[in-house]
Amino acid sequence: MTESDIYALDGKRVWVAGHNGMVGSALCRRLADEACDVLTASRNDMDLRTQADVEDWVADRRPDLIFVAAAKVGGILANDSLPAEFLYDNLMIEANIIHAAYRQGVEKLVFLGSSCIYPRLAPQPMGEELLLTGPLEDTNQWYAVAKIAGIKLCQAYRRQYGCDFISAMPTNLFGIEDNFDLASSHVVPALMAKMHRAKQDGAASVEVWGSGTPRRELLYVDDCADALVHLAKTYSGEGHINVGTGEDLTIAEIAAAIAKVVGFEGELAFDRTKPDGTPKKLLDSRLLNESGWRPAISFEEGLRRTYAWYLAHKATQ
Repeated sequence: MTESDIYALDGKRVWVAGHNGMVGSALCRRLADEACDVLTASRNDMDLRTQADVEDWVADRRPDLIFVAAAKVGGILANDSLPAEFLYDNLMIEANIIHAAYRQGVEKLVFLGSSCIYPRLAPQPMGEELLLTGPLEDTNQWYAVAKIAGIKLCQAYRRQYGCDFISAMPTNLFGIEDNFDLASSHVVPALMAKMHRAKQDGAASVEVWGSGTPRRELLYVDDCADALVHLAKTYSGEGHINVGTGEDLTIAEIAAAIAKVVGFEGELAFDRTKPDGTPKKLLDSRLLNESGWRPAISFEEGLRRTYAWYLAHKATQ
């Protein structure tokens, strides 16, 4: 890639949709290092599920670049309990933003998906070409279908209107500003909150859902934000791009690492009556690596940063 191929952020108006979420807040931190004007909108400004609200806001603020980090997200319990919300809300959010971006001539858009778009039993590691080659994981199929639709929507607007809309598929993310609500959180924040409470209460054990054998790839959210900015600058293609570390751990190994960081010394009690979810999810991120990007923050360092933030902001709530 030559210098002329890079999408320069200097002087650009960049809307981070979903700036209060974990990925959105990490993008705002990362963009503070760029000479751009970061735009944000609260729920009081508009409902992203309402087309007129989004169209009016984009027409008024005229962003040059949009990161679609807004989404309804959650772990296995939330996905399984609220299938209509996970499908409808995410479809509306992405469709409204992408269509408004086209209507207002936005120069570039980066849509964020999820590794759950791939088949439940996909060959590992999962390359981008495996999309739509097999059945999805039942427990998060609603979210996955919405994200697949977002990828296809970006591709459709590229083909029909020539829009520079791209899609990035991050692996499982964790980090500061994560959701630590046990009813809706993912594995890292859920276990961190459980273990912190168990340590405070002097409990002898902590329950871990499932057998502990499924494998998960985990990326610290600030690394993800850096990769997304890198792709905004350097990538302009129809195909989605995986964003991962290239390494995975079992749930048991993840739980043990969290226990070490939290200082919980009790037993990890695996509840095999609870669902395991997808057996293994490891992305093939060679396309991203070949473009010149690799993660900089180790899993252990990410856990330490996350727990420090949790102690400062969530542990007393």
